Amino acid sequence: MLPKAQTPEQVVALDLLITQLELANGLEPGVIGIEVQIENALGLVNVNAIAASSPRLETIVFGPADFMASINMKSLVVGEQPPGYDVGDAYHHILMSILMAARAHGKLAIDGPYLAIKDPEGLRRVASRSAALGLDGKWVLHPDQVDVVNEVFSPLQSDYDHAELILDAYDYYTSSAGGSRGAVMLGNEMIDEASRKMALVIAAKGKAAGLVRTTAFEVPI
Repeated sequence: MLPKAQTPEQVVALDLLITQLELANGLEPGVIGIEVQIENALGLVNVNAIAASSPRLETIVFGPADFMASINMKSLVVGEQPPGYDVGDAYHHILMSILMAARAHGKLAIDGPYLAIKDPEGLRRVASRSAALGLDGKWVLHPDQVDVVNEVFSPLQSDYDHAELILDAYDYYTSSAGGSRGAVMLGNEMIDEASRKMALVIAAKGKAAGLVRTTAFEVPI
């Protein structure tokens, strides 16, 4: 874990140090991964270069408390909207910048912790924001926060079932038996290759959350 990552050179230096340690201890070079925290303005400005800086880099994590302090945000509640900011989400640009850099370079994007441990509804609200954008998860500080975050980042049963249905239907309709079509109607919905890609994401998250499918695709007669 590299806290307060600000430049790609810092990641390169850590990579070199880890390589030396691996070689000195008989480990295969590259087996140890790196996670970086973006915790200030300079780190966010350089996040794309940071994401591309090392093949060891696996995850980019938002560090909200230090970041809020670094930009002089008018709030003492970590992750909550600053008083007076009523035109949208004050964290949208930050989270999207981290997410875009992560996705462009095949990394995970993780939201930082919510410090109000005894406020599960506040945690749910803040976690829902980053889950809706497409981040992969959120740090927690207390065991009581785990269930809320897991629930928020897992798809609904209905969405999981629908995703699996899209995958089955698309597999059938693009096959010779189904007419080798590239775009078809599934009920009132048109599905195509883009639909399949979206469904793969939801299906994978559902499986990771332990969901069990409750519907099945029926081949039309």
